[in-house]
Amino acid sequence: MILSINDLTVSHGEKTIVDQVSLTIDKGEWFALVGQSGSGKTMLSQAIGQLLGPNLRASGSVSYQGSNILEHPKTEMNQLRGKAISYIFQDYHGSFTPFLTIQQHMDEYLQTHGVKEKKKRKNMIKEAFESVGLDASLVRRYPFQLSGGQLQRVSIALALLLEPDILIADEATTALDSVSAHRILSLLQELQLKTGCAILFITHDWRHVARYANKIAVMKDGKIIESGSKQKLIHQPEHVYTKQLIQAAPTLPMRIKEASKS
Repeated sequence: MILSINDLTVSHGEKTIVDQVSLTIDKGEWFALVGQSGSGKTMLSQAIGQLLGPNLRASGSVSYQGSNILEHPKTEMNQLRGKAISYIFQDYHGSFTPFLTIQQHMDEYLQTHGVKEKKKRKNMIKEAFESVGLDASLVRRYPFQLSGGQLQRVSIALALLLEPDILIADEATTALDSVSAHRILSLLQELQLKTGCAILFITHDWRHVARYANKIAVMKDGKIIESGSKQKLIHQPEHVYTKQLIQAAPTLPMRIKEASKS
């Protein structure tokens, strides 16, 4: 087990957005958190890394290496993010400052996390670019000079630069077409196998869940209503809501029928 979430609650004043969620993620696991918009998935993911807005409050515990990281001071948490827990966001464009080159972004990121030797930083950046299938010469470009697909790959390279234990991908492929999304997720899968990181994959797309996940939790109205292995949840869901989501997923019910015949 690499991460244990116990009774995590996120509230805004009197309103509860995430309601006593508990789940565990194992090392090297692809854990899919599935639910419709507004179910609380993103709030849960932001609470893990202390990224909630000032008007939101988190309680409960998020245990990493035996300590509750919800109680870590901000300075300690800033170091933990990137080294231990890293994020890929849906709006990956927002992760980049337009007047800094990609090289400057990544170099600054490494320096912030204690990599002081310039030559080492340069080699790490080169290797990171190669790992996501990009030419290292692109590091000299500004974000607006890259295509959307290239910039998404850079955001993955940046998130995995320090080989974190946990990668949180929050709707990371929503803005991509199905072919591009498949390429990005296949790349993530390759990098996961290489680094051994766990992935918390937040999505509403059951096609991606069926293809990549090991374990699934379904979220509705801030609560986990069902969780288990991919095989169990997709082929033998128990909750009515889970069944409705699967039936509504394009082509997924057909794939399940085909799989059961083979």
